[in-house]
Amino acid sequence: MPPMPDLTPADEIPTWTPGGGLKFRLLKQASGATRARRGRFVTAHGVVETPAFMPVGTQAAVKCVTPEQVAATGAQVVLANTYHLSLADRTQLVERHGGLHKLMHWKQTILTDSGGFQVFSLPDRQITEEGVQFRFDVDGTPATLTPESSMDIQRRLGADIVMAFDECVDHRAGREYVEASVERTFRWLKRCMAVKLADHQHLFGIVQGGMELDLRAHAASQLVSLDLPGYAIGGVSVGEGHESMVRVVKHTAPLLPVDKVRYLMGVGLPEDLVASVDCGMDIHDCVIPTRYAREGTVFTWDGKMRIQDKKFRKDRYALDTACTCYTCSGGTSGMGGYSRAYLRHLSFASEPLGETLLTIHNLHFYQDLMRAIRLAIDEDRFPAWRDAFRERYFARRTRNDGKRGDDDGDE
Repeated sequence: MPPMPDLTPADEIPTWTPGGGLKFRLLKQASGATRARRGRFVTAHGVVETPAFMPVGTQAAVKCVTPEQVAATGAQVVLANTYHLSLADRTQLVERHGGLHKLMHWKQTILTDSGGFQVFSLPDRQITEEGVQFRFDVDGTPATLTPESSMDIQRRLGADIVMAFDECVDHRAGREYVEASVERTFRWLKRCMAVKLADHQHLFGIVQGGMELDLRAHAASQLVSLDLPGYAIGGVSVGEGHESMVRVVKHTAPLLPVDKVRYLMGVGLPEDLVASVDCGMDIHDCVIPTRYAREGTVFTWDGKMRIQDKKFRKDRYALDTACTCYTCSGGTSGMGGYSRAYLRHLSFASEPLGETLLTIHNLHFYQDLMRAIRLAIDEDRFPAWRDAFRERYFARRTRNDGKRGDDDGDE
C-alpha cells in the first residue's frame, strides 16, 4: 500500500488546470475503530467534498426535480448513464448542446458510468473478448458495447469523470467464471486507457471479483499498477445483501491508494453509506433516494417513513420538523412545511407535485447525512457518531421497510 500522504489543511482548496490530472487531497484520517476519511477533489467544474453522495440522473436528468433544486440540497456532483444516453440520437443531442453540463444546466461535476452494470442486467447479452452484444431494453435494437465505444460515448458526453468498461458479474457466479471475468475486465481497462479523452476528463478503473476476496485483492493490485486518477469498487449491491457488501468493501478499500478517490458504485441505503465510509470509501451513488420518493417512502434520522400509511391521513406536521429542506420548511413562503396529510393526499391522487416534494426531501436528507459524516470526521468523533446514528435510525424500524440488496440500477 502506498505511504500515507501529508494531510492538507482543511481550508486549502486545490486548483484544477487542463491536463493536470484529478486533484485529490486527504484532509483527515479518522482515528479509532474506523477507516473513515475526509477528503476533497477538484475537477474542471468545481470542488467536491468527500465523503459524498451523487444523485443519479440516468437520462441527463434527476427525476422529478430541477438542477437548481438538486444543487440546493448541497449536491456537488451528479451521475449520468452511458447506456441510456447512447440510445438513438441522444449522444448527438448532447454534443449539439456542447456536452452534458450545458444540456442539463448543471454547472458542477458530472460522472458517467460505463454501461457495464446495465448490460449485466440484460437477459440475452453475449460477452466476448471484443465486448458485449445485447438489445436495448427500450426498443429491442441490437447493439454492441466495447471498451472503445464506451470511452468514445463518454468522451462525447463530456463528463468530468468517466468509468472504465467492465464486466459486472452475478454475486452467485462460480469462482472459475469470476476469475476469468477479472482478467477480461483488466484487459478491457487497458483498452479504455488507450482511448484519448478530453483534457478535463479523468478515467476511473473498477475493481471486480464477485464475492471472492482473494480475487478482489488481485484485481485491486492490477488496477493500482496502472496509476489511475481514481478507483471504484463495483459488483456489489447486486443482490448479495448488506453484510456481504460490507465484507467485500472492508477487504478491498484498504488495498486502494490513500491519495486517490475511492468510489463505491450503486450504494445505497443510509446504513450502507455509513458502513461504506466506515470502510474508507469516498463517493457513492444510488437511485434509492429518488426512486423511493416516487414510491412514497422518505428517509429521516429515525428511519424510513411510508407516507401512504393511514396514520398520516390527519397529520399536519412536516415530514421532519427539524429538516431545512423546502418540503419540510416551506422555503421563503412563510407558511411552514407541507403536511404529511397533504403529501399523503398527493400520493394517492397521483399528483406529480407529491413526487417532487418527496424527492427534494430525500435528496436533502442524503446530503445532510453526508454533511454530518464529514463533520464527525473533521471533529474526530466518527465512531461515536456512527454508533449513535445506527441506534437512532433503527430504533423505530417498521416491519414494512422495503427490500435490501436489489435497489441498485437505473430509474
